[in-house]
Amino acid sequence: MKTIVIANQKGGCGKTTTAVNLAAALALQGRRVLLVDLDPQGHATLGFGYRPERLDWTVYEALTGRVADWRSIVLETAVGGLRLIPANILLSGAEVELAHWPGRESRLLRGLACLADRFDVCVIDCSPSLNLLTLNALVAADEVIIPVQTHYYAIEGLKQLLETIDIVHGRFNSRLRIRGVLLTFVENRTLLCQQVRQQMRDFFGDLVFKTVIHRSIRLAEAPSAGQACVTFDPSNLGSKDYFELVKEMSYEVQSRVTQENLVHI
Repeated sequence: MKTIVIANQKGGCGKTTTAVNLAAALALQGRRVLLVDLDPQGHATLGFGYRPERLDWTVYEALTGRVADWRSIVLETAVGGLRLIPANILLSGAEVELAHWPGRESRLLRGLACLADRFDVCVIDCSPSLNLLTLNALVAADEVIIPVQTHYYAIEGLKQLLETIDIVHGRFNSRLRIRGVLLTFVENRTLLCQQVRQQMRDFFGDLVFKTVIHRSIRLAEAPSAGQACVTFDPSNLGSKDYFELVKEMSYEVQSRVTQENLVHI
């Protein structure tokens, strides 16, 4: 099972939208996909029609040992081949509970191990912060996709995340690499967007996906229907962007940002 983390400590950059639609698009192509909601807000859980506050068993109970069998917290979705490990607000207390546990940074890695033979891909939606939950995601991951909204401070906001990824790679998880930087909320007609896109490509080079995610009201509307946009409105530009991203990921050349890159941010 390949594990892909969607991470950026900045809110509002399209993390959950990317996690939900990437997972659904992969499943629609015939892969067995597990989506892990690791955000206490539970937006990925909401995005598939579940009410987080009504769930008895979530990733919180699994991480804190209240549920021993991780298979018991996996939920079905309306997308064939896609399953969900949900989250709710209780997850916000996990960091305090796990703070003094030995091996606290690898709780998620160990839990997902029992599911590895059931899925081809695991997609993890992180919270908008660099905390113990995000550390668990990075330790469990093979790859990181970083959604970045095309605005003026885009690069400056990435410094801490990139440094964290580099530390995790060096200390906890030598498999970890950056799969790509994904530009989101793109509006081709604005000069600022064009400038930021060029700035990101100048700095990150081939790490920036050729595919971009255009701003689309349908991407925002789909969760209210309990669906990913790629099933809610497959012909929408945003949906087409995510299908194109899956296609590009099949051919993308492996690369990783090095510490030398980071000092120039």
